Amino acid sequence: VQLQASGGGLVQPGGSLRLSCAASGRLFSRYGMGWFRQAPGKEREFVAGIIWSGTTTYYADSVKGRFTISRDNTKNTLYLQMNSLKPEDTAVYYCAAQSIPYSLSRDISYNHWGQGTLVTVSS
Repeated sequence: VQLQASGGGLVQPGGSLRLSCAASGRLFSRYGMGWFRQAPGKEREFVAGIIWSGTTTYYADSVKGRFTISRDNTKNTLYLQMNSLKPEDTAVYYCAAQSIPYSLSRDISYNHWGQGTLVTVSS
């Protein structure tokens, strides 16, 4: 599967953005999906994950209550709705897919990655 992330940009603190991740291929609905981010000078970190059916989601503590991950298997698309954005949310955001179900919060369990989209939160 190939992944294409989009929707990043510059937003003021307290603002919102919605990221999208378009997936190619017929097997998207079988994959667990996740969002990760990497800020300048920092390691990549888990943001949110969602199982193949969309019925179970997981979040990093730092985004819980502010971000919502969702998916539309009919459109082969993953989303990340980000509200109440903070400057510390500034990072390149990556979507990822795992063909074998495993821990959604561990980046080593994903075998497909998108190219990343930059989110900058600044006034």
